[in-house]
Parts: sequence; structure tokens; C-alpha cells
Amino acid sequence: MSKFHAPEKTIYVCVGSKCGKKGGKAICKEFKDIIKTNGLKDEVEIVKTECTDRCKFAPVLSIQPANVWVKEYDERDAFKFLKIAYNEE
Repeated sequence: MSKFHAPEKTIYVCVGSKCGKKGGKAICKEFKDIIKTNGLKDEVEIVKTECTDRCKFAPVLSIQPANVWVKEYDERDAFKFLKIAYNEE
């Protein structure tokens, strides 16, 4: 049986119809680029979610385990959200 590894930090990004159009898909790409460039693949994972039922606040993401919810962001804030993930333990 192979060893299963789960990163300690997870950022859930809503990419449902409204969030995806308002920046959810763009920030996922930005997160993945930052993670790859900085060798953070084993430390933080980006998970796309279909809908968080918070469409009026689109786009929405959640940083875990800090339980921080972010609304109406811009993909240029990706570094800031990664810093939040690492500072909120």
C-alpha cells in the first residue's frame, strides 16, 4: 500500500458559475503557479469546489485549517492569502 500524504494547509476555491467568472478560476491558476515556483506542493494544496452557496459574495475562498473565509478578492491577492495560510495556525 502506498503512503498517503496530505498537506497541512488547504485553500478551497469556489469555481462555480458566478465565482469562477469573477476570479475563482484565475486565482486557482495563480496559486498553482506560485506553489510550483516556490516548491510548496507538499505544504499547501489548492482544491477547486463547485459551490459554497455564497454567490452574493463571489468570488469566495476558504483557507484551512485557519478557517479564514475571503470574499470579493482579486487574483493579485494570491500571495497575501498564502501568507494568511502560513501565519494562521
